[in-house]
Order: sequence, then C-alpha cells, then structure tokens
Amino acid sequence: MPHFYFRRIWTPLMLIGIQFYKDDHGDLWYKIFSGRRKRLSKAIA
Repeated sequence: MPHFYFRRIWTPLMLIGIQFYKDDHGDLWYKIFSGRRKRLSKAIA
C-alpha cells in the first residue's frame, strides 16, 4: 500500500462535510464526511 502525504485544501464545501486534498504528487482527492479519500484526478506529468 503506497503512502501519501496530503494537504487539505480549504473550500466552502467543507462547511457541509466535503473536503478536498492534494497529495505530494499533485493528485486531487476528495472525502465526504468521515468516509475514505478517493482520487478525483490524476496529475499530468
């Protein structure tokens, strides 16, 4: 299982429980309430 370092991105959607994260490779992830993080987009290298 790979390890990622995440940085949370603040958006107004955080007020209703939707959070966005960016990992150390530049990929964008999302998390709804207390669920698992899921990849939204893959960084173009």
